[in-house]
Amino acid sequence: MKYEIQEFNLPEIRGLSAKQIEVHLGLYAGYVKHVNLIAEKLREGSEGKDAYTGAELRRRFAFEFDGMRMHENYFEQLGGGANEIDAEGALARAVSKKYGDVGSFLEHIKEVAGSRGIGWIVVYYDPKADIVHTVFAGDHELGHLAGLPIIYCVDMWEHAFMVDYIPSEKAKYLEAFLGGTNWRVAENRLAKIK
Repeated sequence: MKYEIQEFNLPEIRGLSAKQIEVHLGLYAGYVKHVNLIAEKLREGSEGKDAYTGAELRRRFAFEFDGMRMHENYFEQLGGGANEIDAEGALARAVSKKYGDVGSFLEHIKEVAGSRGIGWIVVYYDPKADIVHTVFAGDHELGHLAGLPIIYCVDMWEHAFMVDYIPSEKAKYLEAFLGGTNWRVAENRLAKIK
């Protein structure tokens, strides 16, 4: 199987320049390219040459694959135009159960975004406990909540905003991203789980 670079229907997003989006999509394309390259090397039996080579290729595969998928989640959320969380929908009910209301949920995302360092804000849904968790994962291949499906994510690595903002302005980037989010994507992800 060969993975393909996904196309995203991205409208103009206030606060994120076309150049910023282009650069970020290029980084995503690199992940897809390297997933395919590593998979090909593993299929060719590269790991059989020595244990070290195979082990490192498998480790690197997780990095590239998770980078690919996290960025697909990220860009899907910007596609189709911005809208607000449906106040009567399942996502609003799920986040209100933990955070009190949608506004408090969005404020919590901003609080998590203020975590020092680089990484991802990831909102998961735990179907066993019927609860939403919002965490800061330092790397896209490490620190995730095992087995929980992602319903929303925000890339907080500098490559996501450095064309438009300096590191001390990441709150402005987050406002732009939240303002450009198509929340129907997160709502549909949750609906597929429930």
